[in-house]
Amino acid sequence: MAKTKALAKTEKKILITGGTGFLGTHIVRQFLDAGEKNLRVMASFVPEWMKEAGVEPAEGSVTNRDDVANAVKNVSAIFHLAGKVSRDNDDAIAMNKIHLQGTRLICEAAKENGVKTMVLASSSGTVAVSEDHQVFDETFPQPVEIFSRWAYYASKYYQERAALENFDGEGRRLVIMNPSLLLGPDDERLSSTKPVLDFLARKIPYTPGGGLNFVDARDAAAAFITALEKGRHQEKYLLGAANMTFPEFFGRLERLSGIAAPMIRMPKQLAMTGANIISSVFKNWGKASPVAPKEVEQAEYFWYFDSSKAEEVLGFAPRDPQETLNDTIRYLRENFLGEGAFS
Repeated sequence: MAKTKALAKTEKKILITGGTGFLGTHIVRQFLDAGEKNLRVMASFVPEWMKEAGVEPAEGSVTNRDDVANAVKNVSAIFHLAGKVSRDNDDAIAMNKIHLQGTRLICEAAKENGVKTMVLASSSGTVAVSEDHQVFDETFPQPVEIFSRWAYYASKYYQERAALENFDGEGRRLVIMNPSLLLGPDDERLSSTKPVLDFLARKIPYTPGGGLNFVDARDAAAAFITALEKGRHQEKYLLGAANMTFPEFFGRLERLSGIAAPMIRMPKQLAMTGANIISSVFKNWGKASPVAPKEVEQAEYFWYFDSSKAEEVLGFAPRDPQETLNDTIRYLRENFLGEGAFS
């Protein structure tokens, strides 16, 4: 009898929703490298290399109740990463559907199936954004009045609340992870590394006045895996490697890539007004604007924070930012800009 129970336990799966995305792919690879055999990935399409490595596919959508019910059967823990990244407020409905409705369905199915642990991927933007150089940590009140003007961050905030409200009860553990801008190799969909690609392709016309934080997706993935065991119930963990102004960030990219940073700088209000005018003109022409007003607006804010809590509790140890930027540039050049494009 004891042997039968032990076998049943080892056969339970770790479910990774959105496991084919940038972060999810690194989590899957790190699990496989560590010898984990009981992985299930939920996505609209699961690549052959994952299946060949022994990953069980659960193809479907987190917004479909039947798909979710099937994916969560016989699961011991869930990494809920499925989401949609967009800086366009016109995508608010789609983002809310995935982040809110999908999270509620995942939580309900998890409770019905006795899942005890969930690690949720949110964003540092629900914790750390300001109009100055203020450095946040997890103890700060969430700056709702700022990030609520951007649909993506608002939807992630409400996703956090949905998880806290729906994955409760004795014995359950919900860990919320808040990584910053993910960089590094293998972002096949350009969901996070597109700003660096735009820099390399000389598509950024000016240097914004704000500041950002970024983290290597490989280091974030390692922290997520550790959070499965060490993360504390209903607590958040900010994951970031470096706070930099955009002039500093572009300066780093210039030195590493040989591509000159934009020399033009302008006041915040002028940049935002200009972006809105350009966008309006292209919209009237029925064409896609080369400038996204919401992206320009966000780049005039500061997204700084301190990751000490994750370092202490999860052993989070981000690599040198220069390594991350080098690997990001190399990957984008090889896969999106053509081999030898800048030789």
